[in-house]
Amino acid sequence: MDLIGFLKSQFLCHLVFCYVFIASGLIINTVQLFTLILWPINRQLFRRLNCRLSYCVSSQLVMLLEWWSGTECVIYTDPQAYPKFGKENAIVVLNHKFEIDFLCGWSLAERFGVLGGSKVLAKKELAYVPIIGWMWYFTEMVFCTRKWEQDRKTVSQSLLHLRDYPEKYFFLIHCEGTRFTEKKHQISMQVAQAKGLPSLKYHLLPRTKGFAVTVRSLRDVVSAVYDCTLNFRNNENPTLLGVLNGKKYHADLYVRRIPLEEVPEDEDECAAWLHRLYQEKDAFQEDYHRTGTFPETPMVPPRRPWTLLNWLFWASLLLYPFFRFLVSMVSSGSSLTLASFVLVFFVASMGVRWMIGVTEIDKGSAYGNIDNKQKQND
Repeated sequence: MDLIGFLKSQFLCHLVFCYVFIASGLIINTVQLFTLILWPINRQLFRRLNCRLSYCVSSQLVMLLEWWSGTECVIYTDPQAYPKFGKENAIVVLNHKFEIDFLCGWSLAERFGVLGGSKVLAKKELAYVPIIGWMWYFTEMVFCTRKWEQDRKTVSQSLLHLRDYPEKYFFLIHCEGTRFTEKKHQISMQVAQAKGLPSLKYHLLPRTKGFAVTVRSLRDVVSAVYDCTLNFRNNENPTLLGVLNGKKYHADLYVRRIPLEEVPEDEDECAAWLHRLYQEKDAFQEDYHRTGTFPETPMVPPRRPWTLLNWLFWASLLLYPFFRFLVSMVSSGSSLTLASFVLVFFVASMGVRWMIGVTEIDKGSAYGNIDNKQKQND
């Protein structure tokens, strides 16, 4: 391992990233709270401000992927569709197999200049998580309970609120609902067999109702569905811990632009269309495992400097007082002060490990539990 690689793997560097992210995130959340006074006065100004405040948080994670890790992402797509990326609203359907696939989706949005305004369909519990969850709340993210009887009305209402959103956005949705594992795949294919649907080799059975209501609510506002199929070269299994350690990964992303007019309006027809889409995605993955490449023309959209500049701004603002505080604590010589310092260091260490742990595939939702199987009817 070279010197730079060794330094990137050190916990002290991770602690710096964690401190800057948490401190800046809480500051931004506080500013977002004060922007609420704009909501009844000028809703569009509120939205534009929160798009930019949101970017200050989410771009720090993209910076880790693009600049710290140096992960490369090659996009395979139609050259005629490529100029439209970032210039239109789109529903992005991304496979859900890797720990960092959400980061790759954010990176896609960042490369085309729509990260700040982009949306996801997220679990309702995440709205209560400081920094990311609170940031999402202020940017009108769409939250769901994964119980369709409860979600049908609330998700539709949240989506309808986005019809007059002033910024371009990608609406990222993982139709599989949870990350792919062999156990979840086995259960998912049992459901597919019971419903008379074709088996999938590389994906879970998509959950269609959330996708159908998204298409119905955003029709005439969103121009296209971007069908995104992600894989990594040489059987790489990327993790957030690997990104934090500065490990470089090599991603390939196949992006198909499908005009929204081609997606049926009827819910049952839309569900059948989505199942066919995932059968096609499965075929693309099969070809990738055989040939090591996706169809269409490979392109590499350039990294934008704003994620790095944003992090450097917050680091320069927050690290100097932090290190002065640490020096004063250590130089005081007080046993109580030193014990407090060790405690803070330990809590920070646990915080870093917890944030990494919640992204691990085996910590995902319990897809296929008895309760879920009884309720899964889409």
